[in-house]
Amino acid sequence: MSILVTGARGSVARGLVSLLAARGVPHRLASREPDAPDTVRCDLGDPATFPGALAGVRSVFLYAEASAIDAFVKEAVTAGVEHVVLLSSSSVLAPGAADSPLAASHLAVEEALLASPLRPGSFASNALGWAWSLKSGRPVHLPYPGAYCDPVHEADLAEAAFAVLTDPALAGRAYHLTGPQSLTFATQLAILGGVLGAPMPFESVTAEQWKAEVEAYISGAYADALLDYWAASDGLPVEITDAVEHLTGHPARTFETWAHDHAEAFRSQHA
Repeated sequence: MSILVTGARGSVARGLVSLLAARGVPHRLASREPDAPDTVRCDLGDPATFPGALAGVRSVFLYAEASAIDAFVKEAVTAGVEHVVLLSSSSVLAPGAADSPLAASHLAVEEALLASPLRPGSFASNALGWAWSLKSGRPVHLPYPGAYCDPVHEADLAEAAFAVLTDPALAGRAYHLTGPQSLTFATQLAILGGVLGAPMPFESVTAEQWKAEVEAYISGAYADALLDYWAASDGLPVEITDAVEHLTGHPARTFETWAHDHAEAFRSQHA
């Protein structure tokens, strides 16, 4: 019984594949742009790629792409897929999720199939977006430095996905996955500074300034949704769950652990 792992180049998928390989669990890697001989093409927006990717598969680790989800579900049923673990988002739990650019795609995919959705809050790896500024000696521009989030390590997401894919008793329910702490952006930068042994400065900017700075790579609607999300958690700690520990058997990794694991991404080549 083979497991299809979509989004093979993503950090969670890579961690999951390592776990499957280490335990000898049959699996198949899939990517929109395969870059290895053992990876099949599966573009979640292109139904023509579904039959080959799903042949002989019984379980799927799926990224939330809504554009062709109905066709994917139809082909999965034809192929005999029995179980889907979806990497969704906790944003689907918010009021008005169907109209939010942050949540709509995840919610549409959840509604289209019977799956075991993993709903992480904030990926700890979002902090990698600060690396360029910090390595350049520039402060990170934050519109809401006091906004809280629940950074979860990608290794914990991979272990959670492995648990749900391989233990039938865990299937058929949703899991809201968080890190072990509710942290502000300013606190995350302070933790990074402690790990790296150097200040990680930030500068408060207005929402309008930040939106203008990112317009080249974050669309206006998505930028507005992010700003609204951060504003709603400004000064308000977010909910922390024990779902990671429930699924993996160990407490969720801290943001400090994540910072140690990714320290090189923040170090200047001239340091």
